[in-house]
Amino acid sequence: MTKKGEGFLVFKKNIKDNDLFIKLLSKNDELISGIVYGGNSSKKKTIYQIGYFIEYSIIQKNKNAPFVITGEIIKPYISSIINDQFKSYSLLSLISLVNNSILEGQRLSNLYISVKDLVDIISKNNKWISFYCVWLFNLLKIIGYQIDYTNKKDFKYFNLFTQDFEKLSTNKSIIFPHRILRNKENINFNEIKAVFTIFKSIYTKNHLDNINYKMPINFINFEKKIINTLERL
Repeated sequence: MTKKGEGFLVFKKNIKDNDLFIKLLSKNDELISGIVYGGNSSKKKTIYQIGYFIEYSIIQKNKNAPFVITGEIIKPYISSIINDQFKSYSLLSLISLVNNSILEGQRLSNLYISVKDLVDIISKNNKWISFYCVWLFNLLKIIGYQIDYTNKKDFKYFNLFTQDFEKLSTNKSIIFPHRILRNKENINFNEIKAVFTIFKSIYTKNHLDNINYKMPINFINFEKKIINTLERL
């Protein structure tokens, strides 16, 4: 059996000799894993890097055998991301969230295209953080925990306990960052902090608690990097 497609490399691990075990988020919104023979060799290791998009072929000799994967790099290319500290932190954050959001055998419609579109934006633009913030709330929608902020523009506050919008402030609420989620380029410390706080509250309570996970460290590192930088401005 041979299958072809395109995917986003979200995990790799060295196994014996030069071989790799990898995981791909496929264009079909599924997590695919398999072995890349010689994937860590000098000729191939530049292809199989976390965060790369590849066109792949999968071979499985029989139903009990592992997938054997080969691939070639495709767009969007991420060289501009790797060479930028903030962008590279954002990419690692994105990858860690993908890994925590989907399991093998599961399908999350539109996850792949949301990732590809965001990576393309980050790679091509200097002002991209608001798009990352929008993606966080889009991810919540994809995994089944949407908050319909587009229809709650008249609600200034978000209650972290009830996870609902409010018109009046309470001791459990914070100002919801409506402006930045309209892709506004000028961001500030309070808006970014609110985005991360609300996302973590919803993601942890509704998703991570169900699988006994914690927020991924690469997400936390990116949050700290952005917030600490804005706080100093």
